[in-house]
Amino acid sequence: MKFDGITFRFGDDINTDFIISGRYKFKISDMKELSQYLFEDIRPGFSKEITPGKSIVIAGNNFGLGSSREQAPWVIKEAGIACVVAKSFARIFYRNAFNIGLPLIEADTEGIAEKDELTVDCDRGVIYNHTKNKESVFVKFDSFRKELVNQGGIIPYLKKYGDFKL
Repeated sequence: MKFDGITFRFGDDINTDFIISGRYKFKISDMKELSQYLFEDIRPGFSKEITPGKSIVIAGNNFGLGSSREQAPWVIKEAGIACVVAKSFARIFYRNAFNIGLPLIEADTEGIAEKDELTVDCDRGVIYNHTKNKESVFVKFDSFRKELVNQGGIIPYLKKYGDFKL
């Protein structure tokens, strides 16, 4: 499983309100429509910058902290973000993301800049930065996480297998 794309850089402690503001969350229930407001409070117009399937969010520590709202990872996925690479993730956000099939990669993001072109190879546990001609490693996905992403989340996974295949 590989993801190719251009990076969009964010810092540490990106909370669920920064990902999707409560002022939109309570007015709009359609996740595709809500994804237009992704990061709106900290990067207005962000949804117009991305290329669905070819955009990668890069962040620092503790991405997704805050409330346990499932809309935060959901709107990232609906916006077409290929994956999120961060130094660390809030645990509830991490679980919610994989439950809906959004790939999260924990890796050192220090050397990755805005608009770098990356290939994230989850099978090998390697991020190749084409812009800087550098390679870095991360702990590759286990078979369960890989299958959750491949199936599109926990519900499609359970529909296919009927139970957990660990």
